Amino acid sequence: KEGEEEGRFGVVMGLLKQELTKDTWKRNPASKDVFSWALLRVSRPWLCPHLERVLPPALLLSDDFQEENKVLGVRCLHHIVLNVPGADLCQFNRAQVVFHALYNHLYSREAPLIQAVLLCLLDLLPILERCQRQQGHGRATAPWDQVLQLVLIHMEAEHRLALRRVYAGTLPAFVTRLGILIVRHLKRLERVILGYLEVSDGPEEEARLGILETLQCTIEHAWPRMPCRLPVLLKALLRLLWDVHTERGPTPEPVRAALLHRATQCLILLDRCSQGQVKVLLEGVHSSCEENRVRECLRKVQEST
Repeated sequence: KEGEEEGRFGVVMGLLKQELTKDTWKRNPASKDVFSWALLRVSRPWLCPHLERVLPPALLLSDDFQEENKVLGVRCLHHIVLNVPGADLCQFNRAQVVFHALYNHLYSREAPLIQAVLLCLLDLLPILERCQRQQGHGRATAPWDQVLQLVLIHMEAEHRLALRRVYAGTLPAFVTRLGILIVRHLKRLERVILGYLEVSDGPEEEARLGILETLQCTIEHAWPRMPCRLPVLLKALLRLLWDVHTERGPTPEPVRAALLHRATQCLILLDRCSQGQVKVLLEGVHSSCEENRVRECLRKVQEST
């Protein structure tokens, strides 16, 4: 049955070949829907033999001026990245071509497109990194750093809540992938974390939760650089604990609990990497705090080992 499906897909792509060129696909908009529907139903290893046929139309869709077509094209590219061996994507610089197409979309201000692009990049960048390593390129050209630098620049100035949620939701994966090398971006990353912790983004608090996860990952991977940033981070986390507890907005109780829990975990990690300095600094705060919920969070930090 799998063989039959693969054979049928080849026939479909043969019929669509003349309909999916730069000059013809706009005349018959349904061709893009047929292409994407068929493509997304062919997985590895049956997609690889058709790579030469499916990659150009996906790139063509992603390069359109309409956001709907861009998102569709990026999703097709993501499916190709997931279902074609990395070695085949490295041939003829295909991975580099896809990377440049996606990277240009990072300048977009549309949340659905940015989300699709970042998710695709998270799967493409490891392949591209292997390609560059095989070709002898050094860390100076590392695509992870290139993407994260641009993302942080946009995050720092972004005020739209939808985009802030998308950025914050994918940032932990980038920090985790870079590991200790995240120290290259700590100055701007710190500003982003502080800015996002200050602003509520609605009842579900997706941006704040994502940024707290980012901070936790950053502390875990770049802990030697945390003691010098302790005063700033400690102040921001204590302010967050107070704000979450005292705000009387529509935020559901489970979301409040999640925010308090993640902030408490960040304080515990900061204490561990600063050799107990957080406990010392919190002694006076814990004794003078009258809010039971905040006191409970501080107690967990004081009792942590």
